[in-house]
Amino acid sequence: MQPTYEMAERQKALFSRSGGGEGGEQEMEEEVAETAVPNVMEKAFYFEQAGVGLSSDESFRIFMALKQLVEQQPIHTCRFWGKILGLSRSYLVAEVEFREGEEEGEEEEVEELMEGGDVTEAHGAEEGEEGEEDEEKVPDVIPKPTWKPPPVIPKEESRSGANKYLYFVCTEPGRPWVRLPHVTPIQIVQARKIRKFFTGHLDAPVVSYPPFPGNEANYLRAQIARISAATHISPLGFYQFGEEEGDEEEEGGAGRDSYEENPDFEGIPVLELVDSLANWVHHAQHILPQGRCTWVNPLQKTEEEEELGEEEEKADDGVEEVEQEVGPPLLTPLSEDAEIMHMSPWTTRLSCSLSPQYSVAVVRSNLWPGAYAYATGKKFENIYIGWGHKYSPENFNPALPASIQHEYPSGPEIMEMSDPTVEEEQAVKAAQERALAAAEEEEDDEEEDEDEDADD
Repeated sequence: MQPTYEMAERQKALFSRSGGGEGGEQEMEEEVAETAVPNVMEKAFYFEQAGVGLSSDESFRIFMALKQLVEQQPIHTCRFWGKILGLSRSYLVAEVEFREGEEEGEEEEVEELMEGGDVTEAHGAEEGEEGEEDEEKVPDVIPKPTWKPPPVIPKEESRSGANKYLYFVCTEPGRPWVRLPHVTPIQIVQARKIRKFFTGHLDAPVVSYPPFPGNEANYLRAQIARISAATHISPLGFYQFGEEEGDEEEEGGAGRDSYEENPDFEGIPVLELVDSLANWVHHAQHILPQGRCTWVNPLQKTEEEEELGEEEEKADDGVEEVEQEVGPPLLTPLSEDAEIMHMSPWTTRLSCSLSPQYSVAVVRSNLWPGAYAYATGKKFENIYIGWGHKYSPENFNPALPASIQHEYPSGPEIMEMSDPTVEEEQAVKAAQERALAAAEEEEDDEEEDEDEDADD
């Protein structure tokens, strides 16, 4: 009972209101007028009709926890993303967007810390070089490896691509919210190759092959990005592209990357939403195989790399150009999604077939089990409640280790020769004796010829 009592004490703070009297009434009026807290209870009501979601008690506690998060952070928009199940504890995920200029300050502090560490390492390296100069240098020719690591793909900037939103997680309502770091392309690429259950501890290591670059917090953020890109959908016509963007595509082949709500949207009848997947569209950017939403050329050098010697440039002349990756554009209908072993990636149904006039349209993802969406009139919402694993029609097959590289070129100077047998040694010795005897006879003949010439 002790852990339950402690959790109750934590959640008691969610239901207390600071201030009272006239000051408290003014704060309540301001909060009612404008707030970033989502209406979790309304969305829970519709998801309950769809047969998914959480209990009303847990939904209300999540609503109060999100309210606490909005009060603590400079949040412009907030949304309950879903719940990812874990072995010991589960994660409640909040998708937020900071106000303009609030997030940049925190990123600059992190960059300053990283730069300070680089300076310290560089200073220590200089001291080590000075100490090595005093010692006697032993000439030793060490072969240089021909293998080069693949180029590092830069991560997408904040408020764009896979890092468009920020995500906070907590294990229980009342516990502190923890902000997840931005996701990098290599983390998304490696997350596609592994399948791990979450433990409920953000600092837990991810032991896998291929190795994952980060801990469970990074793996959780990568899975959230993958699920959001594949399952966040909306009725056709709810969003539209801005008039300022025009028809021109941006550099990198990603096309348009933003949209806005359509004020003229009147809603789609529920029966039409259920009958055709063409009435639903993706409103999240597709993540390319590279791990980004907007493609970048990995062979394109920066200004610092261009200042290097010409030898490296000559060595890279034979490298072929990388083919540009292109994905489906924004607001692509679900009817264009690829099938899963002759199975539709989406399933639509009515919340209640007995009274379709009062039902809501429900869409379930077969590619990411646990992802649902509903729509009724001008309202819709997405949610995910699951283990964070993608559906696989076949058994999971871990990636095989890479082939062993050649350590050095084989040649006669490093190859071991087999010892000769006794017969071979005797044959070589006899051949040497015959050659020596023949050479002595030739010398004797030459001396006799010289003596005869001298007598004449």
